[in-house]
Amino acid sequence: MYDIVIIGAGTAGMSAAIYAQRGGKKSLMLEKLTYGGQIINTPDIENYPGLMHVSGFDFAGKLFEQASQLGASYEAASVLGIEDKGDVKVVHTDNGDYQAGAVIIAAGAKNRPLAAEGTPLFDKEKSLTGRGVSYCATCDGMFYRNKVTAVVGGGNTALDDAVFLADICQKVYVIHRRDQFRGSRTTLDKLKEKPNVEFILNSEVTDLLTDEQAQTLDRVETCDKVTGQKRQIPVNGLFVAVGQAPCNQPFADVVDLDEKGYIIAGEDTHTRTAGIFAAGDCRTKTLRQLSTAAADGAQAATEAIRYLNT
Repeated sequence: MYDIVIIGAGTAGMSAAIYAQRGGKKSLMLEKLTYGGQIINTPDIENYPGLMHVSGFDFAGKLFEQASQLGASYEAASVLGIEDKGDVKVVHTDNGDYQAGAVIIAAGAKNRPLAAEGTPLFDKEKSLTGRGVSYCATCDGMFYRNKVTAVVGGGNTALDDAVFLADICQKVYVIHRRDQFRGSRTTLDKLKEKPNVEFILNSEVTDLLTDEQAQTLDRVETCDKVTGQKRQIPVNGLFVAVGQAPCNQPFADVVDLDEKGYIIAGEDTHTRTAGIFAAGDCRTKTLRQLSTAAADGAQAATEAIRYLNT
């Protein structure tokens, strides 16, 4: 029996564990993969307050060490669901059941890849992640200062990424499979005013080509869906912004999900079920960054402690 079970050991989950332990509560982190979440793929973090340069791997390691030294427990398990029994919540996993007075869901979200899993393009994308392929312009954009980049996508994230990159990169290509964008018209108009931005519309990325010596991304192949014409574009970096996929379906019985699958929870991290909270990328929010994940974890733990002490 734990006071708080935390589902997920990314930045939000580990921050929640730190605050839970400091609040005098016995906490358990459950993670099906390894602790750290998406941030472990970031080679250099430059935008976290107080840390000039740190690798995502080192950052996650220090966070885990801090939580562990405070007494937080950790188990490798895939969560199958949550059963609400009032004052007791039962978390069902492939490694048995765990009971707690409160649960914090910090399951995160996965970036959607360009291609379907199991395809050659998917394998190339995976192998080049961190070596030319990125999913976060605000995280990794500065690595491509004065270089050539491309953004794939047509929503707000893609347009915002392109605006950000256009201010620091030599040239930015915006690749979209349609000729119309789903993102903000205001942002699109701003992007069209940038002299170093080129739009490649009605096109899909069909291949990623590498520099044979450095084994980093060198060119992106696109195919025009109307004409069938293929084009190879020399780029240093490719930013994939085709959406995220939250991992919240196992919790649909105890929380409300929006149309995209994110847990409906405000800045206080409360869900519709008393004693169950949501923190980090898995919940509805406008900004998903390292600092906001840490803030969510702190808030969720504080709210869980308040709930338990009531």
